Order: sequence, then C-alpha cells, then structure tokens
Amino acid sequence: MDDYPLLNLFLTMMYLFLWVVWLFLLFKVVTDVFQDHSLSGWAKAAWVIFVIVLPYVGVLVYLIARGRGMGRREAKQAEERETAFRQYVKQAAGSDGDTGKGSGHVSDLAKLAELKDKGHLSQAEYEKAKEKLLA
Repeated sequence: MDDYPLLNLFLTMMYLFLWVVWLFLLFKVVTDVFQDHSLSGWAKAAWVIFVIVLPYVGVLVYLIARGRGMGRREAKQAEERETAFRQYVKQAAGSDGDTGKGSGHVSDLAKLAELKDKGHLSQAEYEKAKEKLLA
C-alpha cells in the first residue's frame, strides 16, 4: 500500500470514471445514429465508421454536430411513449364507453344514480333503467 499513493488512487478512479462515461456516450451515439430516421444508410455507416476509427474525436464531433437533434429525438420518443401509455391505460380502464358489457355500465349506473339523486328520475324509473342496463 505504501508504493501506491493516494493521488495515484484518485487518478485511477478518475480515469475509470471518465472511461465509463465515454463508453456510455459511445453507446448513446451509436443508438442515436440507428434510431434517427432522417439519416440515410450511407450517413449512418459513415458516422459509425467515424466513431469506431476515431472514437474520442468521433463522439465529440457527433455531440457537437448533432447533439441538439439528439435531445429533440429523445424528447419526441418520450412523448410518443407517454401518449401510447395513456391510450393503453384509457383502453384498459374502459373509460371510452365502447367496452360493451365491461366498465361502461359502471359509468352509466353512476349517471343514473346521479339523475335519481337530483330528482330527475323517480325510484321506479331508476329501477327500470337499472334492470335494462344490467340485462
């Protein structure tokens, strides 16, 4: 332990951290290249070759040249995922009203109960409408 001073340990940890960050950026750049539909196949191949042949320079040039677009594409994909998730939740919850005999009846029964509570329906009318819904 005496032959490896604290400063060397700190530098080794810093180099390891920078190497991990660079690997993360490398994978992020390569995935962004392949997810970008505006690039042609040749442009994708050129970027990948550039990043492989000159890895540090390639990643930095890509981030400088296309970094803003990377952020926009990521935000657009996140928005699309959020929209798809919300549509799935609406469909699964049956809030559309077009689910047939499922939870659409629950909202219809709630509306009937509200009409009865407000006095727009009599007890007999409420029971008749309820039987019709549940039939």
